[in-house]
Amino acid sequence: MAWILVVFAGLFEVAMALCLKQSKGFTQLLPSVGFLAFAVVSFGLLNLALRDLEVGTAYAVWVGIGAVGTAVVGMLVMDDAVSPLKLAALALIVVGVVGLNLAGGH
Repeated sequence: MAWILVVFAGLFEVAMALCLKQSKGFTQLLPSVGFLAFAVVSFGLLNLALRDLEVGTAYAVWVGIGAVGTAVVGMLVMDDAVSPLKLAALALIVVGVVGLNLAGGH
């Protein structure tokens, strides 16, 4: 159950980052409020998950989901640049997070 919370926390982190971009420096009300709401939910879910998980591994998974998810959505929806090197770097993040999870104590 705790890992499900981390996954959802990471997805809310993606939404938070996208709202941050759309807020244009917090000058747009709705995306700014969305950023705050998604941040609270994301951190709240991560906090709940940390009751049962190691902080380092859970945080790395949360950040990995947020970073990779935000980069992929940015490329697919927001016209962010796509390159083989960028895709390889994102794959390395995924491999690193999976490796940390496999190596961590349960």
